[in-house]
Amino acid sequence: MTTRGVLYVHSAPRALCPHVEWAVAGVLGVRVNLDWIRQPASPGTWRAEFSWQAEAGTASKLASALRGWHLLRFEVTAEPCPTAEGERYSSTPELGIFHAVTGMHGDILIPEDRLRAALARSAHGETDLEEEIAKLLGKPWDDELEPFRYAGEGAPVRWLHQVV
Repeated sequence: MTTRGVLYVHSAPRALCPHVEWAVAGVLGVRVNLDWIRQPASPGTWRAEFSWQAEAGTASKLASALRGWHLLRFEVTAEPCPTAEGERYSSTPELGIFHAVTGMHGDILIPEDRLRAALARSAHGETDLEEEIAKLLGKPWDDELEPFRYAGEGAPVRWLHQVV
């Protein structure tokens, strides 16, 4: 069963761009040429978007292939399909990688055990419940990536395949 997804490279140093393409090509098994444009939020870096269609689980393979480069900011999304929930991976140099399962409307689905653990840590005074929930929802990653997500002048347009 196949799914569709998008790789958003929010910022990469110029020297890293060909390595990103090679890593994505290695996962997808096809040659990949990304359309790189300057990233105004971080001068000297480049951004690109790439829509892909492949078997379910490809988003995790792409995130794994890219996670080792410290200077890279990226997100990988996959739409849900009949055999798998959707996924979202976000990565920043400061925070590392975040993973969330997403439902058919794009909402983050938080597993029960993770919610129970957050409640337990909060009840024991180890952490603040609001902060724990924010982490489960990926808020620190969203906060850090938001300036990089803005599609500046000249950014490619992403056509939506399905609107729910």
